[in-house]
Amino acid sequence: MTFSSNRIALATLTIATTLTIASCATSPTGRSQMLLFPESQLSEMGVQAFSSMKENIKMSNKPVQNDYVQCIADSITRHVPKDVFDGKWEVVVFDDAQVNAFALPGGKIGVYTGLLDVAVNQHQVAAVIGHEVGHVIAHHGNERVSRSTLIGIGQEAVNVALQTNEVASSQLIMTGLGLGFQYGVTMPFGRTHESEADEIGLELMAKAGFNPQESVELWRNMAKASSGQSQPEFFSTHPSPKTRIEDLQANMQGALAAYKAAPNRPNCQQ
Repeated sequence: MTFSSNRIALATLTIATTLTIASCATSPTGRSQMLLFPESQLSEMGVQAFSSMKENIKMSNKPVQNDYVQCIADSITRHVPKDVFDGKWEVVVFDDAQVNAFALPGGKIGVYTGLLDVAVNQHQVAAVIGHEVGHVIAHHGNERVSRSTLIGIGQEAVNVALQTNEVASSQLIMTGLGLGFQYGVTMPFGRTHESEADEIGLELMAKAGFNPQESVELWRNMAKASSGQSQPEFFSTHPSPKTRIEDLQANMQGALAAYKAAPNRPNCQQ
């Protein structure tokens, strides 16, 4: 290696180290994180991705169905910290049979109609929405895009995608946000992120006045729905129901205390 190459390598290492130190953060559960992007930029990514999805996936035209999901989401998002998103969350029900939902930075929530066949009451739908919003609260999208940037994708590529309004065509960004390169396909978060979102989501639904014990019933329903040859998308991209139930039960005592202390009991009707 030449002297010049050594200098370049040293400079690259110094920059990477500086970025890492400057971007150290702590998740809501106390885990160390590396976040390279300002949340305003992640919000812009979320808004662009959501806009593209609305143009390419059929949305439900059933008022009762839309009002039902909106009611649940409003109850959940009321308890999201203002520094995560301080505004009105946009909620869309997509007319698609996949058993799935997602939340994006920038105050966006998508729920697929297939989920409503498996999550049979407002509490179970709240468990899913709480979990997905938990990913946003814990900045998991930022963490994944940051990791991809450090291993060589390049921050400039992210900036170009944003400036040209082509976030939805960027595999890096869509995967980081938990979405697939093709619209509607949800990409799995890692086990650490999933466990963290479970913990945050359980507390969130309980504070909103939804019965946290129904989160366990939801995953029993998921297990039944996946017993055939074809698995629901939500199940196939997340840890097994058995593991999830065990984790939820381990955090149930605190969630039940929050539920009992909740000042409101939502009554969302489908």
